[in-house]
Amino acid sequence: MKTWHWATLIILTLITVIIQLFVPYDQPSWWDRIPVFYVIYGFVGCTLIIFLSKWLGKLMIQKDEKFYDDF
Repeated sequence: MKTWHWATLIILTLITVIIQLFVPYDQPSWWDRIPVFYVIYGFVGCTLIIFLSKWLGKLMIQKDEKFYDDF
């Protein structure tokens, strides 16, 4: 990675840590009141990653069977 990538990553990390230290987190969010929200969220996220990667693989990586015969 380039130097500016590392600098940006470090700056964003420091900003995040500083915000978490000084901003109180006392009240739960609305999704904390939904039972098994994080289980459903994780399952849907993983399923989307799998189907998106399969779609991108078919779109960009796989070639037709006759692809190399044309050359």
